[in-house]
This record gives sequence, structure tokens and C-alpha cells, in this order.
Amino acid sequence: MARSDHNRTHTKPMAPPAPATGQLWSRHFSAGSLRRAAGTATPALIFGLRLSASVCLALYIAFWLQLDNAYWAGASAAAVSQPSLGASLRKGWFRMIGTLTGATFIVVLTACFVQNRTAFLVGLALWGGACALVATLLRNFASYAAALAGFTAVIVASDELGTTGGATGSAFMFAVTRAGEICIGIACAGVILGATDLGGARRRLAAVLATLTQQITSQFVATLTATRRELPNTQPIRREFIRRVIALDPTIDQAIGESSQLRHNSYRLQQAVYGLIDALAGWRTVVSHLVRLSQDRQPRQVREVLQSIPGELRGVQAYGDPAHWTANPVGLLRACQKAVRALVNVPPGTRSGQLLIDQTAQVFMGISQALRGLALLVADPTPPRLRVTRSRLEVADWYPPFINASRAFLAIGTAELVWVVSGWSNGTTCIIWTTITVVVFGPRADQAYSGAMQFLLGTGLAVVFAAIVKFAVLPQLGTFVGFSVALACYLIPVGAMSALSWQPAVFTSMGVNFVALLASENLTSYDTAQFYNSALALFAGSVIAALAFRVLPPLAPAARTARLLILTRRDLRRLACSPTSYRPSDWERHVYARISVLPDSAVPLQRAQIVAALAAGTEMTRLRRIAHRLKLGARLEPAFTAIAQGRSPVATAELERFDQVLAGTHWAAQAQRLVLHARGNVLALSEVLTQYASYFDAGVTE
Repeated sequence: MARSDHNRTHTKPMAPPAPATGQLWSRHFSAGSLRRAAGTATPALIFGLRLSASVCLALYIAFWLQLDNAYWAGASAAAVSQPSLGASLRKGWFRMIGTLTGATFIVVLTACFVQNRTAFLVGLALWGGACALVATLLRNFASYAAALAGFTAVIVASDELGTTGGATGSAFMFAVTRAGEICIGIACAGVILGATDLGGARRRLAAVLATLTQQITSQFVATLTATRRELPNTQPIRREFIRRVIALDPTIDQAIGESSQLRHNSYRLQQAVYGLIDALAGWRTVVSHLVRLSQDRQPRQVREVLQSIPGELRGVQAYGDPAHWTANPVGLLRACQKAVRALVNVPPGTRSGQLLIDQTAQVFMGISQALRGLALLVADPTPPRLRVTRSRLEVADWYPPFINASRAFLAIGTAELVWVVSGWSNGTTCIIWTTITVVVFGPRADQAYSGAMQFLLGTGLAVVFAAIVKFAVLPQLGTFVGFSVALACYLIPVGAMSALSWQPAVFTSMGVNFVALLASENLTSYDTAQFYNSALALFAGSVIAALAFRVLPPLAPAARTARLLILTRRDLRRLACSPTSYRPSDWERHVYARISVLPDSAVPLQRAQIVAALAAGTEMTRLRRIAHRLKLGARLEPAFTAIAQGRSPVATAELERFDQVLAGTHWAAQAQRLVLHARGNVLALSEVLTQYASYFDAGVTE
């Protein structure tokens, strides 16, 4: 004991001392954390510099050309600037389209109702509603173009309307002037960003697409190689992959903005997304079937499939790394095509084996489509050829667009009524900002009201800072250089904050509205009454739009998800009733549109249900086509009638009877492969109907 105590007395002073304040500081603020903070702050600060330079350049050119309202050029440069080169160029391009469309419309509207103020104002509100509808139907920057067409028409109209008067007939010159000012701002933003940013959206998209493609392939092959006892639960993984595939769309739009080559081949990129969804649907069917197979049968059924898959696609050696998929997409594409050919040439066996073969082939055909898109992104010297098909707009749900259109019409009409009744000299400015807020934020669905409130907060802050700069700073400056420095001191930090993920709508509003409130011209006016009158108009317009979102709110995410599932189920039943309602490609594209607009809050089960509906519809179209070739269409219709009636157990029983007919009939040698494909389709359709019977049979009254 004495020795032990002695040891303790000697070892006690060796305990580490309490960390000092400096050590605690260094622990929390290590070199790694500082590097991460710098890595986040530096791009944001660079964007703030670009935003400031774009606005100053646009104002300088507008001043040099002695345009009437030069500040519209600066405000447009602030509005179109984006942290990404591709996003900025893409937004600028669509902004020009929207500007010219809105300017053209207001000229036509003025020509039709130059002497009728009421009809003119109603037509203007209807145009705003129509633009809100189209902005909801379109996506990304195309949606912004539709929104811009709405408020460009209002901007031009505000120039030709008096205090309470009607159109004056000078719309054409006003349209040319305003469109010119806006296009100057767009061009300046593009020049500044293009000169200072080489662009990285294409590289980022290639990395994300390669990672997704590699992970889906490796996880699918791992599913095939696992035994029944080791069969992993891939359902959460597959549902997460669906979410990540849907999230590719904005990145694709940014990459298209950076390259004319990608713009001309955008269909291939969209097909890459569709291919990944197809692969996930095929993977789901394979997993569902493997779970139902007995343990002793599973290795025998899977062995033929695995033997048809080339080694480089089984996660062997370097091909398990996404970087190698980026380096050699064409080589991997050939391997996928080789796998599909090998699967197609597997000798006829059982219907269970045929199901695995067909669905595995579907997975690798989907991966092939993704690799074609990847080859395009990495500028492969031998890109694969792809037949280009004209794309068309697929509407997932008409209800949200009509809600947004109605809200925009009512909000713009309310602002017009306030202006006419009050005789407010800045009432047209109130109409402009009402239109901007209600049309731009309408497509954001459940985020619309919060976005409008953030925009309102940014407007209020912009009023404060604009008043300080306009009346306290600018009178002390006599040169454009000093004016530019004053703008930079405000726009650089505001632009940097808008590039970060925290409250971007607030700081974007602070930047755009600040430039508009300064109303900088060659002959600067310091009329405080006019300034605060304009500020009140901006604020009032934002308030009217925010109230419109409360009076006529958008559908909640849960309600939108439920509607998408109901509509998809309705279309599936229509497909079962009428073979001409959808072609196979039309059906897939239609469901893809629904999948792409699923709210982020949709639960994994709901995502799985809509993918199951996609798989069921695809199997139905394939099965119907084969049945007609075998002249057994009449035998198949009772099963499809039961699907249309929402009776999955009956449909499954009828499919089993149809399978017995196929198995019990003597077929010629050349038809045996086709029959086996049909039996595999029957089995796949039966399994998906059984697994999701509660979804497919919902809404049916006994």
C-alpha cells in the first residue's frame, strides 16, 4: 500500500493541466475549421465584388447613353447576377426573352385599348395571371422568364400611365427604352461574370452524375451477389437515390448556361435523369422478387444474371471509384451495352429467371442513358450517338398553376384599384412591386409566403440604407468613381450574404431594391418626398403580394404530394382501360414529370408508391404489346379491367390465369422467347400490385 501511495503522489502532478483560454480557442477554431470558413466566405465575397462591378458598369453605360431611367439597367444587373457563371448566363438569356415578350405584349395591349382604361388595366392583370400560370408550369430559369414577361409589361405600362389616366399611345418608345435598359444590365452582368469566372457547373454536374451512376450500379450488383440471409434492406437507399436524382435538375440548367454544346444536347442530359429513374425502378422490381424467392432457388436464378454482367461493372478494382467513371464513360457504356446483349441472349428458362433478366437489362439500359449524358459532360472525343426526340411540356398537376394565376390576377387587380381610387402618384410603382413579388414567388409553393416576407424585410432594410446613401453620402461625392465606391461599400457585403445559404431572399431584395430606390440618373435629384413616396410604394406592393399569399395560399406539401399520387393512380387506371391513352414513352415521361415535382417533405413511402406506379404502367404497356402479338389480347383484358376498377387481388388472380394460358399453350420455337418475356412481365406486375395493393386500390367505394 505504501508503494502504491508513493506512486500516486508522484504520478498525480503528471495529470494534464486545465486548458487555458487560448487552448480552448485553438481547439474550437482549428486550422481546419478556419480553412472551411475561408472556403465558404471567399466565393461569397468574390460574388459580392462581381455584383458591385456589374451594377456600376451598367449604370456607367446607361449614364453615357443618357437614358431616361438609368437605374433600371443597374437594377437588372443586380437581379440577374448569380454566384454561378452558368446560372447567371442562363438567367440573363431567359431574362432577355421575358423582357422582349413583356414589352411586345404591352405594345399590343395598348394598341387594342388605348382609349379604354378599364379594359387596359384588366388586360394587364390577366397578363400577370397568365405569366404566373406559365411560370408555375415551367422550371428553373425558364420559369423566371415567364415571370419577367409579366412584370416587364407592368414596368412599361407604368411609364405611359398618368396619375389615374389610361394608356397614352407611347408604349412602343417606352418599351424600346425600358427593354434596352434592362438588356444593358443583363449584358453587363454577363460580361463581368464571364471575364472573372471560368465556370464549374459542367464539372460539378459530371462529378455528381458519375457518383450517382457508380453508386446505383454498385449497390444493384451488391444486391445480386448477396445471399437471401445477407440480402440488405435497400429500400431507404433507393428512396434516397430518387431524391438525389430529382435534385439534378437545377445543376443541369446551370451547366447548360455555360455551354452551347450542352444547350443543343440538353435532351441527352434529361434522358440521363430518366435513365437513372428507370434503373431505380428496375432495381426495385429485382429486390422485391428476390425477397419472394426461396433460399435454395435464389442462387440458381441469380447465377445466370451475374454471368452476363462484365467484370468492370461489378465494382472490381478501379471501377468502384466514381473518378474512373468520369474518366472512361464510353468504355463503361460499351460494357453496359455488352451486358444488355448478353442478358437478351440468355437461353429461355423459367419466368422467375426471365423477370430477373428483363429487369436487370432495364437497369443497365438506364445506366447506359446516364453514361451517355456523362460522356457529353466530360467532352469525350467519341461521344455516343443518340436519336434526338422533340420534347414537350408535361404538366404534373394543373391545380397549383391555376391557383397562382388567380392569386396574381387578384393581387395585381387590387393594386390597380388602390391606385385608381387613391390617385396616388406612385401607384404604378406599387403595381410593379406587387407584380414582381406575387409572380416571382408564386412557383415556390409552400415557400412562397416566407419568400415574400423575406423580400418584404429586404425591401424595408433597403429603404433605410438607400436613404442614408442618397441623402448623406451621395451629396458629398462629385464623380462617378466616388459614386461607385459608395455603391461597392453596400453591394459587396450584401452580395456576399446573398450568396450564402442563410436568408438569401432578404439580401437579394436588399441589393435589387437598393439600386431601384437610389434612382440614379445623370442629373441626380435629392427630393426626400419623392424618395419616401417611392419607398412607400415598394413596401406597399410587397405587402399586397404577401397578403395575397395568405388570402389564397398555395397547397400544402402534404396536399400536393397526395394530389400527385392520386393523379398518377388515376392515369394508371386510365392506361389499363384504354390502350391508346399513353404510348410507353409518353407514360414514362408523364410519370417522370410527377416524380420531379414531388415536394422535399414527401415521405419515403410516397416516393416508392409513385415509382411503383411507374413500374406497373411500364409492365402493363409491355405486356399488352406482347399479348397482341400473340393474339391473346382478349385473355388479358379481365386483369386490366380489374386494375382499372382498383381491385388488385382480382387483377392478380386474372394475371395468374393468363400466365397459365401462356404456359399451357404449345408455341412455335420463335415465339417461346416472347412468351417467356410475357410471363416475366406478368410476374413483375403481379408482385408490384401485391406489394402496393393499398395504394393501387385506394379511393374505390364498394
